[in-house]
Amino acid sequence: MDRILVIDDSAVQAEFLRSILKDDYDVSIRNTAKEGLEAAKEGGYSLILLDVIMPDMDGFTVLQELKGTELTKHVPIILLTSLAEEQYEERGLLLGAVDYVAKPFSPVIIKARVNTHINLYHYQAEFKQQALVDDLTGVANRRCYEGASIAKWREAVRFGLPFSVCMFDIDKFKLYNDTFGHPAGDKVISAVAKTAGAYFQRSTDLFARYGGEEFVAVFVGNDGRSAFEFLKTIRQAVEDLHIPHNSPVCEWVTISVGGVSLVPKSGDDYGTFLKLADTMLYDAKRLGRNRVVWSNGGKEQWMEK
Repeated sequence: MDRILVIDDSAVQAEFLRSILKDDYDVSIRNTAKEGLEAAKEGGYSLILLDVIMPDMDGFTVLQELKGTELTKHVPIILLTSLAEEQYEERGLLLGAVDYVAKPFSPVIIKARVNTHINLYHYQAEFKQQALVDDLTGVANRRCYEGASIAKWREAVRFGLPFSVCMFDIDKFKLYNDTFGHPAGDKVISAVAKTAGAYFQRSTDLFARYGGEEFVAVFVGNDGRSAFEFLKTIRQAVEDLHIPHNSPVCEWVTISVGGVSLVPKSGDDYGTFLKLADTMLYDAKRLGRNRVVWSNGGKEQWMEK
């Protein structure tokens, strides 16, 4: 059941709204702007009904703060007010409200407006999610990776956490495609994504299709040695799928992996270390494929024989 937050200093008005909506929604009430802001920032609401005239802070100010906060900026907000002048409606809509309902209002109108904006909210959320998912594999796509990886990098810098980035691709994939055809190649890409992606399930992990047969992953908390061992496990899991390659250079479908682990500092450039991970991938392929090559960002390096 969708959750709705009502922020209104009138307890009678707030309870009236709850009585209208309670059969279809989980309605929470806060009677001050401060309490409303605190509740909204806890997250989990699909819609906020916000009174404009309140004694401690007006609704326009609350609206501005909600739209300026990452957790709440995408939550639809309907303003409720007795201020019927056009200038106030214009101000609310310009500040980011999705609708403006004048008091007194009818239950039928409130239910219709609420239903409309909650449905739009879910549609937009679904559309946004689909825009960040790779159609073939169901894992994150490159667009998602490019935004989320930088956020995770900044978080590691802020808290002084070990950060790892790796790149890998499917060995001799063009030869596989030429031999078995593109539909079979798509199945291989999906199988590799499913197998590797199953290992990146922590909230601090990100696994994405980078393009073609190439994938990228970032994860937080592992030092170089443990990250190397972790990716060896993933590489072996792909080989253990025993998908026949039947080429002069590969018996099974395999992957080559290159990566780097470090504790990033303010001023370090994420792009530099992504390039280093790509260099490690190149080394893994140069040394014979089906192996992991890893760096700690300095002189220390690990590689499978």
